[in-house]
Amino acid sequence: MSTIKVVVTGAAGQIAYSLIPRLVDGKTFGDKTVDLCLVEIPQVVDKLKGLVMELEDSYFPNMGEVSYTSNFEEASVNGDWFLLVGSIPRGIVYNGKKIEERSDLLSINGGIFVDQGKAIGKNGNDNAKVLVVGNPANTNALIGKNAANNNSQTWMAMTMLDSNRAKSILSKKTNKNISEITNMIIWGNHSPTMYPDSENAFISGQRGSDLINDMEWIESDFLPSVQQRGKAVINARGASSATSAAKAAIDTVIACETPTDHGDCFSAAIASDGAYDVPEGLICGYPLMTLEDGSIEIKRDLSLSEFALSKFQISIDELVSERDAVKHLMQ
Repeated sequence: MSTIKVVVTGAAGQIAYSLIPRLVDGKTFGDKTVDLCLVEIPQVVDKLKGLVMELEDSYFPNMGEVSYTSNFEEASVNGDWFLLVGSIPRGIVYNGKKIEERSDLLSINGGIFVDQGKAIGKNGNDNAKVLVVGNPANTNALIGKNAANNNSQTWMAMTMLDSNRAKSILSKKTNKNISEITNMIIWGNHSPTMYPDSENAFISGQRGSDLINDMEWIESDFLPSVQQRGKAVINARGASSATSAAKAAIDTVIACETPTDHGDCFSAAIASDGAYDVPEGLICGYPLMTLEDGSIEIKRDLSLSEFALSKFQISIDELVSERDAVKHLMQ
């Protein structure tokens, strides 16, 4: 049985509490033994002792060694997967100010991802995959990838949560089971500017553009419902998404560990190589495929309507502006 090392930051938080047990349940990584290294800030790292006790008490046959630390440099050594969940979220009070704007998130979290990126680039395995969950995820991933300076590693930002939300809404609209919805793409940024693509989705084998002939519903209901769902959850429960975010992170890992079915794709943000006219280097939401050799590629044969292109461009412009705002962190 082969062994894989998975490093999780923000490990004492709500998302990680839902996420971590699923990493060792024998489904996410198949029959591999999973060594976990859990990382937290010094102020709360001791809380991880209780989580480790729970993991031990749960008797997961695929669980290998479990360690925890506040030293990310140490944790990153020989990492195969990095799930970067830890960041300052929207909605909390930080230094006396309620954090609500993306500009605040960028300035606070950017420095964290410089240090983590350097450590991953130097210490992580060359075929390591990195999934940034902490917001603003795309630009945090951009900062981290730049600092890592290791092009054999794959950096991604999570848009699967948005994809899952979009599938849920389309499922209700069409009265189809969510399992019948494939090719659900989130273009652009994991932010309210994202473009969830109902036109290229397939619902029970039918293209979304053929099945849903209602542009008014798409523009006035579907798009804002997906784009603003994160805020709606915060307003409803007083905290950001946790269970659904953990599920989406697991879904992303499984999608990267399993060759993609012919004709399908999954959604995550990855560094642009110019595909679909996105400026090179931006971490942009794309339709992705995992190949038999484990590499991840952009699905390039899709066409976008004028409506879709106009919405996608709004998100590209935001990504460019975010990149410009963190240029000082990318020297």
